[in-house]
Amino acid sequence: MNYKETLDWLFNQLPMYQRQGKAAYKADLDNTLELDKYFGHPHKKFKSIHIAGTNGKGSVSHMLASVLQESGYKVGLYTSPHLKDFRERIKINGEMISEEFVVDFVRKHSSKFEEIKPSFFEMTVAMAFDYFAKEKIDVAVVEVGMGGRLDSTNIILPELSIITNIGLDHTVFLGDTLEKVAYEKAGIIKKNTSAIIGETQKETKDVFNQIAQENSSEIFFADKLFSIDYEMLSMDNKQVFNIKSNNQIVYENLKLDLLGSYQKKNVISVLKGIDLLAEKDFEINKESVFRGLSNVIKNTGLMGRWQILGVNPLTICDTGHNQEGMSLVIKQINQTPHKDLHFVLGVVDDKDLAKILKLLPKTAKYYFTKAQIPRALDHDLLKNKAENWNLKGDSYKSVQEALKNAKKNAGLNDLIFIGGSTFVVAEVV
Repeated sequence: MNYKETLDWLFNQLPMYQRQGKAAYKADLDNTLELDKYFGHPHKKFKSIHIAGTNGKGSVSHMLASVLQESGYKVGLYTSPHLKDFRERIKINGEMISEEFVVDFVRKHSSKFEEIKPSFFEMTVAMAFDYFAKEKIDVAVVEVGMGGRLDSTNIILPELSIITNIGLDHTVFLGDTLEKVAYEKAGIIKKNTSAIIGETQKETKDVFNQIAQENSSEIFFADKLFSIDYEMLSMDNKQVFNIKSNNQIVYENLKLDLLGSYQKKNVISVLKGIDLLAEKDFEINKESVFRGLSNVIKNTGLMGRWQILGVNPLTICDTGHNQEGMSLVIKQINQTPHKDLHFVLGVVDDKDLAKILKLLPKTAKYYFTKAQIPRALDHDLLKNKAENWNLKGDSYKSVQEALKNAKKNAGLNDLIFIGGSTFVVAEVV
């Protein structure tokens, strides 16, 4: 099989949550543990950092990987889902896993996969860990797929665990209260291993403290340790922060090339993580921190986070797709100067749609659409549901058709925003 045939085999043979939803979810680690044994426990051959959270875990993963890379380490990065190419999920120092490795891996081990029938995600985790071990990386930054406790990545024994925040997403699997979701995500906290919580929330704080105590793990709430003195946009189109700790500026004019205003919530988790890694004898100096955060996109290839696709009219996409993520996106849209707003919107069919639709601006012109995946909500159905919230616009069969019409209708001083689903963004970046 060539690379395309190999991907077709993977997508068709292995249940894939991103495409199919609930039917592909495995609520245990049995397959992961069997694959780990089969491959000789590759995750034990490198150090790792584990990152979970409802929003921001991908950004935090890429930021940390960039800083570690600038510090001279050979850094593996495992994230999901991918936007354009499956290989985005597995990188070393910003370089995607080779097509040849993917093809050979599947060819050599397809009989084992057919025997135990892992999910797409379980197989991908096994591939990532095997690749990282064979390439002799120094450290892997590993993003949780969903939840934490039962996620396939949760066989690692990390140097550090980070949980960015807690929101009500994937409630069918993780629970319908913040406390229940926090319990699932806190499953990545390991014995005698420090944990960072990015955002202090009254509903979840006790859950994290309790599980940390049970594991004899030191716990840190990043937003209680760091604050951002001011923020601005630099001439080279990067965010600039002054970071304070104990009322003292500890990072002055710290640049970040990720433009989402919500990233200030994420960067403090990264900075606390760097402090704790330094205590574990990782060699990370301030210059590496500045370089790493200023060059996240260049170093890691991160896409889809308040990404500017064009100007005149300003065209932006963002992968924020749940209630918490979308509320932050809408806040930044409101803060971005524009005349009229053109909103290309598509969602998946297992979201609590009402919670998203009620957040969206009623003055925008909408272009309702659907991504080319089975889980996508029909564009006409989305339009009908949106009308109940006084959101007006037309429906289009494809994202490209919707965007084409938005560009045709938008004036030079207007704003075109594309989002609602990671998979909608994947079709425009």
